[in-house]
Amino acid sequence: MSLHGKRKEIYKYEAPWTVYAMNWSVRPDKRFRLALGSFVEEYNNKVQLVGLEEESSEFVCRNTFDHPYPTTKIMWIPDTKGVYPDLLATSGDYLRIWRVNDTETRLECLLNNNKNSDFCAPLTSFDWNEVDPNLLGTSSIDTTCTIWGLETGQVLGRVNLVSGHVKTQLIAHDKEVYDIAFSRAGGGRDMFASVGADGSVRMFDLRHLEHSTIIYEDPQHHPLLRLCWNKQDPNYLATMAMDGMEVVILDVRVPCTPVARLNNHRACVNGIAWAPHSSCHICTAADDHQALIWDIQQMPRAIEDPILAYTAEGEINNVQWASTQPDWIAICYNNCLEILRV
Repeated sequence: MSLHGKRKEIYKYEAPWTVYAMNWSVRPDKRFRLALGSFVEEYNNKVQLVGLEEESSEFVCRNTFDHPYPTTKIMWIPDTKGVYPDLLATSGDYLRIWRVNDTETRLECLLNNNKNSDFCAPLTSFDWNEVDPNLLGTSSIDTTCTIWGLETGQVLGRVNLVSGHVKTQLIAHDKEVYDIAFSRAGGGRDMFASVGADGSVRMFDLRHLEHSTIIYEDPQHHPLLRLCWNKQDPNYLATMAMDGMEVVILDVRVPCTPVARLNNHRACVNGIAWAPHSSCHICTAADDHQALIWDIQQMPRAIEDPILAYTAEGEINNVQWASTQPDWIAICYNNCLEILRV
């Protein structure tokens, strides 16, 4: 997208509700497209698909659809070549896969692991495997992680419905699991990590699920809310504790000892995003209205200050670094989405 030489540094979109979940599309033909999830404390919630109009340089809403409960996470299929159907996944009460068309978004399948019970264990997060987009992993408050297999059928010819099945479900933690993320190590398909209310980061291998490795435990046993793998160096990951003002960088080769602590925020951190194109840059965002970009090359020497700081007009709920457009970071606060050129 040329944007006709009007190289604005910031584009803003205002949604009709508080924005919480958010994700960049990775398809090469849909560059400035994002999905946004509402945070309304009731059953009826929404997802909007927004795109930047090249002519006007304004965000427009292309599509809105209903979603039960707020989405805890939204992700576009990690399909950088555009060979799979244009799919979007959301987590909330269940994992849902949606097919996006120009005019409408249709629910393709609802993946429910509790077939024999009326009880629903809400999903806190999920991840979509980049190496094999037919694999997704979900994390739940019922202490488990579930790995799902997706069948997207033939892409050419008639449109096949997408369906899914449970590949494996495992008890991952002693308490609620809050996040899950596949690692790029070892081929990028079989390794994943999770964090949870027990304050630990645990690593799993789909080929050897009989045991897991504890990479880190919070010294005060505070719940860990998010984890995020370095996109270029699979040895590093970042995590943060509930109500914590710092982000902890871990090296899986040195378990249980953080290699760095990023602690310039003045209020609790809500989001972490590694640079897609560099192993030593990471963005953190917090309730202090700040999005900070850090250069961590000096590790294990202390990282004193960020190299870039942006102050938003509200508490930043989420941050996403565009994997196919590394010049752009998206943040959301209140009812606003902003994309920032870095």
